[in-house]
Amino acid sequence: MTTQSTTLNLAALSTAALPRHQVLAAVRALMPPRPLEVHEARSIAERQAGRLRNLLDLDGPMVDLDAVASLPRLHVRSQVGLPVSGFSEWSRSRWVIAINGDDHWTRRRFTLAHELKHVLDNPYIEMLYPGRDGAPSGQRAETICDYFAACLLMPRLSVKAAWGQGNQRPDDLAAHFGVSRAAMGLRLHQLGLTSTRRRCGGVGSLAKGRRYERAAAPAVWPSFGLATAQGSLT
Repeated sequence: MTTQSTTLNLAALSTAALPRHQVLAAVRALMPPRPLEVHEARSIAERQAGRLRNLLDLDGPMVDLDAVASLPRLHVRSQVGLPVSGFSEWSRSRWVIAINGDDHWTRRRFTLAHELKHVLDNPYIEMLYPGRDGAPSGQRAETICDYFAACLLMPRLSVKAAWGQGNQRPDDLAAHFGVSRAAMGLRLHQLGLTSTRRRCGGVGSLAKGRRYERAAAPAVWPSFGLATAQGSLT
């Protein structure tokens, strides 16, 4: 658990030279330990995604999630037959993220990124997302985790650059960034590039204790991997 007394070399956070065992702490350090308004939570999630990409030198359009999954004290596994798309829990002094191996590879990538945000939020989860305007705390947390995943896999500047270069078909953009068409459709709406909102997956439920779950996919496709269509993570 990271506390305010944790010492980090802040000057090194903008480079990819930070030791790998400090990466999660460096990304988590952007989170203030207090309740967040919606706009604050989204802004911080986007900054965290950007910092993670920077620290792990993830500069390509299709993020290599093997670099994320191999971080110290993080164990990612693919598991067929899960009733949910994924979950994360603290077990035996490390974080375990399980991904539904029956899901399409693009959903598996999104689920890993989503669950990683739960890992980052965990030290402060009881205070970060109080219920607002009829949305319970758990639902707010799930929404922000989805937003973080979108920012990590579909960075604002990269998507806008591709769009500006003429790549404006959602299917082509989705393939370019390694995400589903639904996820790309929603991201384009978030960035103001389209006027039609497309829903990306369902809202999962926040479980008790230190276990978080993402709702299962509405359909099942062949499983490929997490890093790329050809890659795999077990």
